[in-house]
Amino acid sequence: MITNILPFFLILAMISGRSYSGSISIYWGQNSKEGTLVDTCGTGRFAFVNIAFLPVFGNNQTPALDLDDHCDPSTKNGCTGLATDIRSCQSRGVKVMLSIGGGDGSYFLASSEDAKQVAAYLWDNYLGGTSPSRPFGDAVLDGIDFDIEGGTTQHWDELASYLRSYSFAKKLYLTAAPQCPFPDVYMGQALSSGLFDYVWMQFYNNYCEYKGNAAELKATWDTWTSNVTATGFFLGLPAAPSAASSGYIPADVLISQVLPLVKNTSKYGGVMLWSKYYDDLTGYSSSIKSHV
Repeated sequence: MITNILPFFLILAMISGRSYSGSISIYWGQNSKEGTLVDTCGTGRFAFVNIAFLPVFGNNQTPALDLDDHCDPSTKNGCTGLATDIRSCQSRGVKVMLSIGGGDGSYFLASSEDAKQVAAYLWDNYLGGTSPSRPFGDAVLDGIDFDIEGGTTQHWDELASYLRSYSFAKKLYLTAAPQCPFPDVYMGQALSSGLFDYVWMQFYNNYCEYKGNAAELKATWDTWTSNVTATGFFLGLPAAPSAASSGYIPADVLISQVLPLVKNTSKYGGVMLWSKYYDDLTGYSSSIKSHV
């Protein structure tokens, strides 16, 4: 009798359309009107918060953090005040990542040695290492998110490998946000390495975004999940029509047409949203949370 209980409740979950097998990842940091980091985590809607961005690094450049008007890392206390927020998020079980790259910025890896130096910088300043100038003070982030949309097509796999080589007291997460065309122009080689835990493909601002045919999107999704080794894959979407040039999917359409297809895959991880500011405008994450 007991062995039949679990399937029974799984059937009920499918009938009701409610499933909590997936989670939501969101980007925070590019608009000061989006609220604080601690408030973002306090909503209880997000499993990952990607602090965006570190848009300048590599090629002998001094790394530079850009968090809009949330804080100014060039001032005396910089962004160290975020340490309390980061620890609060982590105490809630939220993974807090530093997203490197972005759509704008100046980043480039010139060589394997350059990748090694950038890895050392990230380790010492944001992860488990030590530095007198840690931007977030003594807070230790959970990992690094690669949002690489320019620069070079080389050495990102080496950067990931060097990061993996550090001995971390807790799990070090590596995530990536490639464009939906497969393979990704910049991260293709790196993503074939199997070094990344989660991959949230950006199904927006591109020809492979949803255009009314969920089966076509699912075909692209299947190409990614069958050719890249990762723990889980997330469907990357804009949280509002104004968050991207194209690719916005109304919440009701996502729930009724798209999610039922991608959730029926073994490596489904959830939904990634750009960004917290736009999510505040629409309440998108609240609308989809119980269906993800």
